[in-house]
Parts: sequence; C-alpha cells; structure tokens
Amino acid sequence: MRILVTGGAGFIGSNFIRLLLGQDESCNIINLDKLTYAGNIENIKDLRSSKNHTFVEGDICDAALVDRLISKCDAVINFAAETHVDRSVQNAKEFVMTDVVGTYTLLEAARKHKVKKYIQISTDEIYGSREKGAFTEDSNISPSSPYAASKAGADMLVLSYFKTYKLPVCIIRSSNNFGPYQHPEKFIPLFITNCLENKKLPLYGDGLNRRDWIYVMDNCEAVLSVLQKGVEGQIYNAAGNNEKANIYVAKFILNELKKPESLLQFVKDRPGHDRRYALSSGKIRKLGWEPKHKFEDALRETIKWYVERKGWWQKIKSGSFRDYYQSQYGDLQ
Repeated sequence: MRILVTGGAGFIGSNFIRLLLGQDESCNIINLDKLTYAGNIENIKDLRSSKNHTFVEGDICDAALVDRLISKCDAVINFAAETHVDRSVQNAKEFVMTDVVGTYTLLEAARKHKVKKYIQISTDEIYGSREKGAFTEDSNISPSSPYAASKAGADMLVLSYFKTYKLPVCIIRSSNNFGPYQHPEKFIPLFITNCLENKKLPLYGDGLNRRDWIYVMDNCEAVLSVLQKGVEGQIYNAAGNNEKANIYVAKFILNELKKPESLLQFVKDRPGHDRRYALSSGKIRKLGWEPKHKFEDALRETIKWYVERKGWWQKIKSGSFRDYYQSQYGDLQ
C-alpha cells in the first residue's frame, strides 16, 4: 500500500511512520511536512535511508503539490495540524489555514483520485469540558479554543465528504498524547526540560485541570487499527484511561528528577481553559485495540528519553521557541 502521511516530521506522525514501517515492509510512505517550528527534520533522521520512506517538504494547503502526491497513493493519513492551544489564543489564523483549509485541500485531491481510505487525526478537545462521565463518538461537540474549533471544522468537512461524495473516511479522536519527540512547548516535555534546566514550571490556575493521557505509541497503534479495520464514515475515540490532574503530573516529574516542589509556579489561567477531558473508547476496542502502557511507566520512559537527548530539545528551546515562551509566561520568579 502507498500512503501519504502528512505532518510526518511532527511528534505523533514521526512515531506513527516508525511503527508502520516496522510492521509492514511492503508499505511505501510519502511523508509531507511543512517543517514549521513543530515539524523537525531530526525527528525522522533515522528514516531518511529507508527505501520505503520518501520525505517531501511542503504545505498541505498547496493544492498542486497535494494533488501530485495523492495521485500516487492508496490512502491518506492527515496528522498535519497546528495544535498548541496557547498559540491559537494568540493568533488563530494559521490554525484556520492549516487545520481547515489544509484538510479541504487534502479531501479534494483524495476525492479526485479515489483513494481507498482517508484518516483524519482529530482531538478530544473538540468535545469541550465535562465534569463527569466520558464523551462518546455521538456526543455533541463544543470547542472552547480556536485550536479546538479549527479541528472541529475539519472533522465536519471530513464527514461531509463521506456523506456527499462517499469518500471512504474515518476520524480518530485521541486524548492527550505524550512521549518521545514531543515539542517542548507542550505540558509534559516543557516541565521535564524546565526541570532539567532548573527553571520554574508554569502551572495554570490551581493545577487541578484534569486530562486523560495516552502514550504516543498506544495512539499510533490505534491509528493503525483504524487504517486496517475502521469502518468508512465512522469516528473512533482513543483514550489512554490515565486521567490525572495537572498538578499530579507536575509533581511526578519533579519527584522522578529529584527536584524541589519550589520549582512549581502557579500562573494566570489561560482563556477558555477546559477543566476536564474524558473519552469512552469502547468503539475502537471492538477493532481489537487497547492501550498497553501504564501512565507512570510510560512517563518514566519519556523522562528518560528527554534526559538522554538534551541536544535535541536544547536546540529547539534556544531558537524561536525562546521568544514564544517569554511572551507566554514572562519572567517567572
């Protein structure tokens, strides 16, 4: 099978390609990534020599490029997205362009060339916040941030292409991912790397916002299950069943790295910050998938990965990310 994977130099996309190539030697992947701040060529350094992997630098909004690449493929998996909520609060335009217009561009080419499967990578954040219970695939969506709204818009487009054009689509919505190669603007890698630099850990609000966490390789296995077994026109939630308060995660990282809790600093909560996310993933489990990693064990492995790869994240944090961090949190005392 020939597959176009978009955003394949990013966090989840690069891990997925590595998984897929390891499991299916007959698979050929075209990896399209714009290499923005979150797309890192070093994430796929070990894949560049693979005869089954071709990297193309480009934008999913580039209709001519997308059309040319999809014409060679049997399936499309769209990981490409602007994903950081805080950045969407500051400037939503890039989120609308990549997440909505980019998805439209991919869908049009997929329809034209009659791909056999189109997988849209979505997020639990489109459902909004929930105090009790868990969201199912039939729950109403209620996005709170421009990021979540852009992903919700993309999902609606994807479903419309199934209903209108019978394009064989599936959508997968996962809970918060963590693991190797995650950009250090995100909560877990930010706190790990700040600990390693003896910098303050900026914790929003009272720290009691709750998230369900899924180890990235479990999520990649979920995507693979949907690619291989997913029913056309269906949405699948993938939960890690690891619901934790943010302050618990922060203190766990501090403890593992033997750092004092005095590094914690509570900062002003961000606008529209959802209190709790929770997914029910009974539907995808019927495909034979279930998460394999316990949260604490996977987090220890993730911490170890960042400890052993200081060169990878130090390069990122010394670049343009430094200015963004300063604008977001100021001088933490």
